[in-house]
Amino acid sequence: MAAKIVFIGAGSLGFTRGLVRDCLTFPTMRDAHIVLVDIDPERLRMATESCRRIVSAGQYPARITATTDRRKALKDADAVLTTILCGELDVWQHDILIPKKYGVDINVGDTRGPSGIFRALRTIPEMLAICRDIEELCPQAVMLNYTNPMAMLCQAMQKTTKVNVTGLCHSVQGTAHMLARWAGVPPEEVDYVCAGINHLSWYLSFTHKGRDLYPDLRKLVRTDKEIYNAEQVRNEMFMAFDYYVTESSGHNSEYNWWFRKRPELIEKYCTHGTNWNPGHYAYILNSYAGRTNRWKNDIRNWINNPDWERPRKRKQLLARGGEYASCIINAWLGGELYRFNGNVLNTGNLVTNLPDDCCVEIPVLAARRSIRPMHVGALPRQVVPLTSLNATCETLAVEAALTGDPRKVYQAVANDPLTAAVLSLEEIRHMVDEMLAQNRDHLPQFKHFKV
Repeated sequence: MAAKIVFIGAGSLGFTRGLVRDCLTFPTMRDAHIVLVDIDPERLRMATESCRRIVSAGQYPARITATTDRRKALKDADAVLTTILCGELDVWQHDILIPKKYGVDINVGDTRGPSGIFRALRTIPEMLAICRDIEELCPQAVMLNYTNPMAMLCQAMQKTTKVNVTGLCHSVQGTAHMLARWAGVPPEEVDYVCAGINHLSWYLSFTHKGRDLYPDLRKLVRTDKEIYNAEQVRNEMFMAFDYYVTESSGHNSEYNWWFRKRPELIEKYCTHGTNWNPGHYAYILNSYAGRTNRWKNDIRNWINNPDWERPRKRKQLLARGGEYASCIINAWLGGELYRFNGNVLNTGNLVTNLPDDCCVEIPVLAARRSIRPMHVGALPRQVVPLTSLNATCETLAVEAALTGDPRKVYQAVANDPLTAAVLSLEEIRHMVDEMLAQNRDHLPQFKHFKV
């Protein structure tokens, strides 16, 4: 029987196109029934056209269907991928604008800190609703989550449902490719162990054919101005703590005490060398608004690209990308085993010096109907304070989302490193009250909206 793969949030067109393309490259999924789900009919229509273009170009015996009815889509699915966003720009812009008003200058705002926490509070109820549908309609499916804030969403789902769920982020393999290029070795020949929490995982080892690449990387970061400037924040962290961290400098500048607490530090470390363009909230908001206005033309141009008619170019367009999802689903369906970095509960102290109830990002083995986290052991002592504190803030935020307790929201934000570096406890309380009031219509689990 053909595999059934469901994309919830299929209107996230970049992810959907790439992941559908990747899945169809495997024999286990060439004839898959791919079901696209989105609440926006126009984006769903464009996603459907895009995916059918891939099927046609590859001459795959696959079937693409689309629906706005999630439950109809999920019946008997083998795999479910989630790429949803709860609320448009008019909702989540306040996650950035309100902290900015109080002096907390956020760059991206989708992972942790006050902005990530409020995104989690809005999104967790919807993710749990999806999981309840999966438990009922396709309990044997694997759920692969790409939605941020990754760790908080996964922790909530893994603690309260029976769904086979893990979270995927491309920052681990993306950073590994970057470091391999810097070291002058083929990325596919690099071996590494990476562990921590999402967007704040550390390469505990990084080798090429048994040779430790860290000495070369440390020298390059200190002496090569171009390499240093490409990732100023992460390179400063590397020189301080001796291990390289995942995710871009733009993101990582938000997760600690050091780089965004004063305007001159933002100018020095977060504006010219983040690999994320200008590290400033106005850029993010304006960029998102621009994408909102031009996405239809971009998709139409992609569908009508003349390269689809050129065999060599078509082969390139259909080539498998670097995301984990298709390889995991292939293993889940009985194909070859696959090792990846996934987000799972730290059950049984997989990372021994992080809280056992937090969500960790560690090596995981995918096999037939099985997701098996691997024991890592202890993180280096020098990276534990920052990593453990962020993991604890995430757990407090999850408890707040599950209980509707505004005090836990306040406590999570109050312990956030960047927020605490800038504001007093009283100022944080006022900021959280304002953010709760702004989100009143999007937090059905809360009865009270003051700390």
